[in-house]
Amino acid sequence: MIVDIFIKACLAIAILLGVLNFAGLLTWVERKQSALMQDRIGANRANIGPLRLLGLFHPLADVIKLLTKEDFIPPTGNKILHTLAPFLSVFFAIVAFAAVPFGNQLNIFGRSVNLQVASLDVGVLYIFAMMSLGVYGVFLAGFSSNNNYSVLGGLRAASQMISYEIAMGVSLLGIIMIYGSLNLQDIARAQGNLLFGWLPAWGIVLQPVAFFIFTAAALAETKRVPFDLPEGESEIIGYFTEYSGMKFGMFFLTDFIETVLVGCLVTFFFFGGWQVPYLYAEGFRFPWGGVIPLPHLIVSLLQICGFTLKIIFFNWLFMAVRWTLPRFRYDQLMKLGWTILFPISLANIFITGGILLLL
Repeated sequence: MIVDIFIKACLAIAILLGVLNFAGLLTWVERKQSALMQDRIGANRANIGPLRLLGLFHPLADVIKLLTKEDFIPPTGNKILHTLAPFLSVFFAIVAFAAVPFGNQLNIFGRSVNLQVASLDVGVLYIFAMMSLGVYGVFLAGFSSNNNYSVLGGLRAASQMISYEIAMGVSLLGIIMIYGSLNLQDIARAQGNLLFGWLPAWGIVLQPVAFFIFTAAALAETKRVPFDLPEGESEIIGYFTEYSGMKFGMFFLTDFIETVLVGCLVTFFFFGGWQVPYLYAEGFRFPWGGVIPLPHLIVSLLQICGFTLKIIFFNWLFMAVRWTLPRFRYDQLMKLGWTILFPISLANIFITGGILLLL
């Protein structure tokens, strides 16, 4: 019992540190990727002695700057809720990763370790619940500031996140119908099967329409361009208008944590999760008959690396979208969610159900 608790604690710490470092690194990626797309040099001035490392010290400089800035609370605002809001926003974004498996079972020292903090049979519902609760941090931030611009930003965020959560959740029903489980580990394992003897049964193959709906709705959940209406800096409207110092930094960090989470979910539901094509417990086994036996530890490392590389790719893709598309108008945002994504996701359920009945 104590050993199991220790293992779970180690997994939780590893995921926490991994997510926070990944999110912090994305602040550098955003600067550098936008610079490359716009033919600029990008962040490269922060240094430690003669070392600059292509601007990698800038995230560290950001943290130092935010920690040393004044923590301002509006005199007419609610001090308790104003302080609580950024913690709620970050907390629910991080705890959602508890149900995300970053690998299959690892056999070590005669013990089988499931590479997942919380093995939940309703893991999909748990993640959606945590993402839904995150809206309270944003909503409270807007209202506790007692600022009209902040209130407007909070209202925009609440309506946007609720609207797109519906389309996002409905789009996954087809995936759940096909794989027959709400457990992310079961969904990942089911995608290791082969269609026609050679094609991996990934969600993108079986549910391509759901992939585009889910990705668009999930990007709207991160509140980043082109769905950054709640944070409209150019309009001086944002739920964090009255925030400064590390509290503002926590809202900023939440957006990047949610971007990493969206990358994880897209990977798990549509691109096999930790699955590597033709890699099984005993090693590579190809459809044409070739076999490459591998030790169990090497197989586990390849699965973890495959999962990580997929997340890196999708975060790069989300950054490219962020620096390519302009911001929607608010009426366009609501129209996309309610009159386009939601009806298509409903139609996808009926078509999927019909095909399953025929098969």
